[in-house]
Amino acid sequence: MADKTFLDWPFFETGHRALAAELESWASSHLAHLEHSDTDADCRKLVADLGTAGFLRYSGAPDGALDVRSLCIIRETLARHDGLADFAFAMQGLGTGAISLFGTDAQKSDWLPLTRSGKAISAFALTEPKSGSDVANSTMTATDDGDAYVLNGEKTWISNGGIADLYTLFARTGEAPGAKGLSAFIVTPDLAGFEVSERLETIAPHPLASLRFTDCRVPKANMIGAPGQGFKIAMSVLDIFRSTVAAAALGFARRALDESLRRITTREIQGAPLAELQLVQGHIADMALDIDAAALLVYRAAWTKDSGAPRVTREAAMAKLFATDQAQQVIDKAVQLHGGDGVRSGTAVEKLYREIRALRIYEGASDVQKIIIARQTLGAFQEA
Repeated sequence: MADKTFLDWPFFETGHRALAAELESWASSHLAHLEHSDTDADCRKLVADLGTAGFLRYSGAPDGALDVRSLCIIRETLARHDGLADFAFAMQGLGTGAISLFGTDAQKSDWLPLTRSGKAISAFALTEPKSGSDVANSTMTATDDGDAYVLNGEKTWISNGGIADLYTLFARTGEAPGAKGLSAFIVTPDLAGFEVSERLETIAPHPLASLRFTDCRVPKANMIGAPGQGFKIAMSVLDIFRSTVAAAALGFARRALDESLRRITTREIQGAPLAELQLVQGHIADMALDIDAAALLVYRAAWTKDSGAPRVTREAAMAKLFATDQAQQVIDKAVQLHGGDGVRSGTAVEKLYREIRALRIYEGASDVQKIIIARQTLGAFQEA
C-alpha cells in the first residue's frame, strides 16, 4: 500500500483527504487487473466511468476556479493504479482548461457539462510538426473570412486525436508577430476540412494522432478569448496542468516503490530476503527520498496556485522537471531489483518503464523546464 502520510501535510484541507480516500476505494475496485487490448475503446470507457463516478467534475470549472491540489491528487492516484486511466482523466482537464479559464458562458454551458460527465472527450491541439516546444513559432493559420475563421495547417502528437469530440486548437490569426499573433478555437471533428491524417503508436499505448486542416471553416463564436490571446491562454492552461504531470509521475514512482518493496521482502538470495542486502537498502533509500522530494515540489506548486498566485511558472516547472526525471530513476531501480522479471512484457514495472518516458517530453520537455527555471530565477534577481 502506497504511503499516504503526505496527506497530513499542511498543503491539504479536509476535502482533499476525503477525495483521496474516495478515489482510492474506487480505483482499487475498478482499475485492478485491466487489460488494455483496444486503446481507443478502453479510453472511451475510462472517461465514461470516471464521469459516472463523479471524478471528472474536477476537470473543468464553470467559474474558472480549478482546484490544482485535487487535480494532482487524482492524477497521482490514477497513475499509481493505471496509466491509461490517468491519461483519460488528464486530457479532460487539459482539453477544456481554456474553456474553464477563458470561455464564454455559452461555450462553458455547451461543453463543460458534457466533458465533466464523461459524455464528450476533449483534446488540446497545440503541437505542430516544426514547432513542438516553440509555441510562438506556430505556423498553422486561421484567416478571418466573414462569419468564420478558415484553418489551414497541421497539428501532431495530439492526445485523444481521433477519438475526441472537441479540440482546443491554437492557430495564427496574425495580430502581431510571434506569440502575440495566436488565437484559440473550439474545433469539432465534424467540420469540413478536418482530417485525422495519421494515428501515432507509442511505447505506452495512448490515443494519439496527427491532424490536418484544409480550408476548415470554424465559426467565430468558437474563438476562446480575444484575437491574439492564444499564447496567453495556452500558457495559462499549462501553468495549471504542468503540476499535474508531475503528480502523475509521482504516482508512477510510488507504484514502482510498492512493487519493489513487495519483491525484495519475498524474494530470497542465498537463503535470505533481498531486503537484507545493504546495496538493495541503498536503492530503497534513494527511491523513498526522491519520492518525498518530488511530492513536496508537486504539492507546493499546487498549493501556491490554489492560494491565489496568478502564475506558478517557476514552481510548476521545478515540480515537473524533478518529479518526472526522478520517477524515471525510481522506476529504473525497480526494474533492476526485479531482475529478469523487470523486463518481462506485461509486468507492472515493465509497464511503468514504458509509461514514464513520455512525461519527460510532453507539456514542456525537461530541457525546456530548465530554461524556464533559469529565466525565472534570473528575472527575479534582476528585478530585485
